Amino acid sequence: MKPEISLDFEFRSSVEKVWHALTDSTMLAKWVMDNNFKPIVGHKFQFHTEPTKHWNGIVDSEVLVVEEPYRLSYTWVTAGENTIVTWSLKRMDNVTHLHLEHTGFQSESLSYNGAKYGWVNMATQLEKLLRDQKN
Repeated sequence: MKPEISLDFEFRSSVEKVWHALTDSTMLAKWVMDNNFKPIVGHKFQFHTEPTKHWNGIVDSEVLVVEEPYRLSYTWVTAGENTIVTWSLKRMDNVTHLHLEHTGFQSESLSYNGAKYGWVNMATQLEKLLRDQKN
């Protein structure tokens, strides 16, 4: 069985604010990476950051699904891996539940471990961003 990343997060912000943070290029740059994202199915875009010793800092992507404000999916092609990121949102008990699935990894490689570590750190940045927006 191929490894998958499945993470759940909870935010006090509305579904609309979390959706905005997932789909607005400027907001994405604050918690993921610089990008030219547009929430349009078929749009090809890139995330990019400073390269490292083991990675060129570029993620090639294409938007696969936009179901505002509940589901977003795009490809995540980098470091020899062609994977899919899917975000699902729902609101319950004054909390927005955000579920991330990152699928398609060939093995528990450096790419898989880096992605898992990266998403947890990026979600921490997202939480701070959403908290700061309330003020």
